[in-house]
Amino acid sequence: MEDYPERTITCIIIDDEKDACDRLEHLLLKINSVKVLAKKTNAGDGIKTIFKLLPDIVFLDIEMSDKSGFDIIREVRSKKISPKFIIVTGYSQYAIKAIHNAAFDYLLKPVDIDELKASIDRYIDSQRKVNKQILPQRLKMQYSLTDREIDIVKLLLEGHSSRVIADILFISKHTVDTHRRNILGKMSMNSTSELMGLLNYD
Repeated sequence: MEDYPERTITCIIIDDEKDACDRLEHLLLKINSVKVLAKKTNAGDGIKTIFKLLPDIVFLDIEMSDKSGFDIIREVRSKKISPKFIIVTGYSQYAIKAIHNAAFDYLLKPVDIDELKASIDRYIDSQRKVNKQILPQRLKMQYSLTDREIDIVKLLLEGHSSRVIADILFISKHTVDTHRRNILGKMSMNSTSELMGLLNYD
């Protein structure tokens, strides 16, 4: 499948060591799709900032003076706000607890740029999978697509050509192409590439 530009991934860093915050921000600035919205060096300010800015990802230290990282996760989720939490700590013994708290990922300090990029890539992949699942029904409601058009949208999002879609649905390629034109017309789009680009946006 062709690659399409990613939307910006917003994040907040919470770590009571300022140097650790600054170093992680420096690494994140090297990743084009990521924007650091804020850095906070205590849990209280971090929680308030999460509620205010609603980031996609929170990079979170575990051992802080006022609250633990796990306390932050519980408090944020109690308000029905669900950013992805990536634990960043110098203590490997927290890995299992991080998993139990459903943290998205776990990075050991000092953070390696390649491991950080791999973690961001996993986040992007996970969001694409979620978006691919929910996007067709969202489009159906928004643009009044028919059930057959939704079948074709799902297959287009998987990267299939008109010929392959025709074989899967036991219809002619001409019929698929007609549906594709109707779909794009309803959505005021000029090409399938625009439709594919929706995978990268909320």
